[in-house]
Amino acid sequence: MAGEDQPGGVRPCFRLPGGGRPREARCGLCLAARPSAAPRCLITLGIVTTHPLSPCARVRTRAVNDPGRLVDLFPDERGPLCWVRESEGLVGWGEAARLRCRGPNRFAEADAWWRVFADRLQVSDEVGMPGSGAVAFASFTFGPDSDESVLVVPQVVVGRRNGVGWITEIDTGSGLGRSPLMRRMTPVRPATGIRYGEGMLPVQRWRGAVAEAVRRMRNGDLFKAVFAHDLLATADESLDPRYLLRELAHRYPTCWSYSVDGLVGATPELLLRRTGTRVESRVLAGTNWLGHLADDESGAALLASGKDREEHRYAMESMVARLAPLCVEVHAPAEPSVLRLPNVTHLSSDITATLDPTDPPSLLRLTGAVHPTAAVGGTPTEPALALIAELEEMDRGRYAGPVGWVDSRGDGELGLALRCAQLNGPTARLFAGVGVVADSDPDVEVAEAEAKLVAVRSALEGRPT
Repeated sequence: MAGEDQPGGVRPCFRLPGGGRPREARCGLCLAARPSAAPRCLITLGIVTTHPLSPCARVRTRAVNDPGRLVDLFPDERGPLCWVRESEGLVGWGEAARLRCRGPNRFAEADAWWRVFADRLQVSDEVGMPGSGAVAFASFTFGPDSDESVLVVPQVVVGRRNGVGWITEIDTGSGLGRSPLMRRMTPVRPATGIRYGEGMLPVQRWRGAVAEAVRRMRNGDLFKAVFAHDLLATADESLDPRYLLRELAHRYPTCWSYSVDGLVGATPELLLRRTGTRVESRVLAGTNWLGHLADDESGAALLASGKDREEHRYAMESMVARLAPLCVEVHAPAEPSVLRLPNVTHLSSDITATLDPTDPPSLLRLTGAVHPTAAVGGTPTEPALALIAELEEMDRGRYAGPVGWVDSRGDGELGLALRCAQLNGPTARLFAGVGVVADSDPDVEVAEAEAKLVAVRSALEGRPT
């Protein structure tokens, strides 16, 4: 606990902005360092647990030959970490450090902790690409009051970008030199006996919540709100996150497949990518699905739909408005394009921006400024969030929150945690969401949520989409 004497007579150091006492915190770097060398941690109201590192912990990144399919490399089912799209991305395992935080300042807290942690490391990076060197995998809650926001620093990371492969190892006291085995994992199979039950809000009550939202929008209370729906799955034995992750990566190769602290999914929506001063975002809003329209009709129907284009416009304008004060320029397309996935079709807009090179904010700071956008919250933001809290009747946890990775340069990629499941032993909580505007039909929105849930359900069961 903060303030307790630790082995070696070292007392963890915590300075809160403006003074005050943290609720509970432990810092492995502080515990391992001499008092005179201990950093002044800016961890505000978070909980930190780490494996104690030496005062001069070492990180080494070296190039490797093609590591093969990244999602096949996990040595066991314990806490796989992943951010992979097609053949590129990062996977990690083992745990060198962990941060848990909550509240409206959780992104700033995570950024401060990560900066302190990364600055203490001795890094040897032979690759020098985004994602090499020290890396943390991140998954944040949608709202500020949930306790599940987490940064995890793996002991081993394997990455590939632009045809270059590498491996990063953190020395946690046992020394570097032994190369971790990069081999295909033992075969994993889908769990048996999967059965489904109602989530926090049964379907009919959820439909009623959507109908009430539509009524208020037609009265002019707000323009858009995004409602989440959950579904519970239970199997005969513990669910292996590697299986679900591998299936999603195979079925949705153009999505970003992710796994952080039991949250496993495949998102088509990139919240933010920061590479130096360049920022990119892919905004999705407006959806058709197979069975609703023929595949060759869905794109044209979306582009012709006033309801879907309105929903998309709110989401895109929200991102542009949030980025503009932080950037010297922001570029957004005049018209959306169509993104086709195996089970749904979306309206899509790719936004690019340039940060001020004199003091570019880190990825985590940028994320704190833009989340939640209208794509997962609504428009205007505060009335939409208030309506969600009133009518949704559940804690979303990390669903629709930012998920991905950040490196010690402040670069990284964070998507929105969509098409996902939170795994816990033999149970999984599946999530999907829909954007609701004044022209929405509650029955159509129910069908859309069910269509989106198919992605995870079919992957979990190992059956065709």
